[in-house]
Amino acid sequence: MSKITAAITAVGAYVPDFVLSNKLLETMVDTNDEWITSRTGIKERRILKDKDKGTSFLAIKAAEDLLKKSGTKPEEIDMVLLATTTPDLPVAATAVYVATQIGAVNAFAYDLQAACSSFLYGMSTAAAYIQAGRYKKILVIGADKMSSIIDYTDRATCIIFGDGAGAALFEPNYEGLGLQDEILRSDGIGREFLKIDAGGSLLPASHETIDNRQHYVFQDGKTVFKYAVSNMADISEKIMQKNNLTNEDVDWLISHQANKRIIDATSSRMGLDDAKVLVNIEKYGNTTSATLPLLLNDFEHLFKKGDNLIFASFGGGFTWGSIYLKWAYDKK
Repeated sequence: MSKITAAITAVGAYVPDFVLSNKLLETMVDTNDEWITSRTGIKERRILKDKDKGTSFLAIKAAEDLLKKSGTKPEEIDMVLLATTTPDLPVAATAVYVATQIGAVNAFAYDLQAACSSFLYGMSTAAAYIQAGRYKKILVIGADKMSSIIDYTDRATCIIFGDGAGAALFEPNYEGLGLQDEILRSDGIGREFLKIDAGGSLLPASHETIDNRQHYVFQDGKTVFKYAVSNMADISEKIMQKNNLTNEDVDWLISHQANKRIIDATSSRMGLDDAKVLVNIEKYGNTTSATLPLLLNDFEHLFKKGDNLIFASFGGGFTWGSIYLKWAYDKK
């Protein structure tokens, strides 16, 4: 019997209509377009303005886009993994609601949280289930409504993040395509540098935590940048070395879209031409769990069956890693 690998067979995405441009941010905080662009590469980000809609709305839209484009019936899906840092509710898993709303009545579902590495970890999880022969169709969605946890008076964070969702369908492959290898890492040293102080079991919500604005994202930008640059570049180089890949062998870099300088450092370490480095940070900013699948959706038309893709990400915790995947289809 041929070895089972887990391949991506379809992708989908959704971003809200409202565009928060750098020019608009100039009216909200002390910043400017040139400063933001030169340091991050971001020009605009999408924001879900409807206060009655949460991350589930974004995830459902992305899933529906995938189902429609691929002709997949929702009842065929065995499992739904929702990679997110911003679940709708603290207890009831958002993935369960999403699965029900899209009609995935035969699927079990759960949330996966590893900050900006959540989708990467979700890919690994889905592949393990499929390679074990347990399930046939696993929907991995990366979705975050980052605007719900961003302080728009804090110029250090409000310029970076946006809202969005992307989805990928994983299925068994017997041609040797799909996920080939992974190196995933984590280090609790990062706990203090990128976090939300309040709202968890350590510091439950109170009048004091609200007054102190402790329910918004805090980021020690310089420290996070330093760790992200070194670790994301290192891990991407290591997965190439582990699989005897040269820069000529790699067709595309699918990198987390947090900062253009981090992406550039990673691609430079890998020795890649700029044409192989996929970037859409200028349109969406950092959508956290959604950056990788949004890249897949935006550039799906470029991928050819058999292409070598290197995924790389870095997130709070710290969490980071790289995945080597062979693309399984040509877009019709």
